[in-house]
Amino acid sequence: MNKEDIKDYTIEELRGIVVELGEPGYRADQVFEWIYKDVNDFDDMTNLPRSLRGRLSDRYFIFKSNVMKEENYKDACKFLVSLEDSNSIETVLLSYKYGYTLCASSQVGCKMGCSFCASTINGFVRNLKPGEMVEQIMAVQRLKGVRISRVVLMGSGEPLDNYDNVLRFVRIINEKKGLNIGARHITISTCGIVPGIYKLADEGLQLTLAVSLHAASDEKRMSIMPINRAYPIKDIIASIKYYIEHTNKRVTFEYSMIRDFNDKEEDAETLALLIRGLLCHVNLIPVNRIEETEFLPSTTERVKRFKEKLEKFGINVTVRRSLGGKINAACGQLRRSYLEKRE
Repeated sequence: MNKEDIKDYTIEELRGIVVELGEPGYRADQVFEWIYKDVNDFDDMTNLPRSLRGRLSDRYFIFKSNVMKEENYKDACKFLVSLEDSNSIETVLLSYKYGYTLCASSQVGCKMGCSFCASTINGFVRNLKPGEMVEQIMAVQRLKGVRISRVVLMGSGEPLDNYDNVLRFVRIINEKKGLNIGARHITISTCGIVPGIYKLADEGLQLTLAVSLHAASDEKRMSIMPINRAYPIKDIIASIKYYIEHTNKRVTFEYSMIRDFNDKEEDAETLALLIRGLLCHVNLIPVNRIEETEFLPSTTERVKRFKEKLEKFGINVTVRRSLGGKINAACGQLRRSYLEKRE
């Protein structure tokens, strides 16, 4: 019998498993607590009956990944994390005054094809399972000796293209008996999978939704984001209005600033007219340089003027601090450099 990773299960699912094994449901809570105390083996769960430990061990394993590579720059650490099947993924630890945030991946590779992103260059491999997303948090906490209090699914992959696993991941890390990361401290970023946005709105979760827009016209957006052919901007905006109406949560628009492409003042005005009146804010991101593309980050002065133009329309704007190329900052760059060396 092939064993399964016990970290793939929510606490509710574990209760069903434990009851099926002939034990009272509260034993699942004990198992869950031990998992997120980061034990290595079921035999370490000393308050469980030996017979239950044996039956769990026969059916499940406790997955632990290894950090294969680490790159550091100022308040950011980027890690290449191993998976059980010899694949690898990236995750980034960010240090802020209020604590530590992890930027996690949801897929090995990506199928969205955004031309400014390194994640898509080597293509899509597979979805991550819930436990593999959880283990990104636990592996970094284990290595760095810190507690991660916020998680953003902005690493490699499209979270809403792995919807069911991502939602299970969210419920697992939100559970008070485990990692206890508040829903308001969890952000899901999407390139605009419209059905997924509607579905997420109906989940009743207090998550933060971030939408990677990067251009305010279909013509420009389609030239760098193929997903826009399936879900044009008007459909994305309609789904965001639905999300806001049903959650009363502010939505973030991510906007990568690409020199001489989408960073002029007229681009800012087009964006402002598109989103004005929505409960939202814009996060401006100078694009990271990737060797395989011609894209360069906007100048500091142009980012400043773009921000000021949006603010004149009453749009709330922030500029994301740049991690630069010092740590292969763009999504997928560290994994890609590792794959190239391995070849």
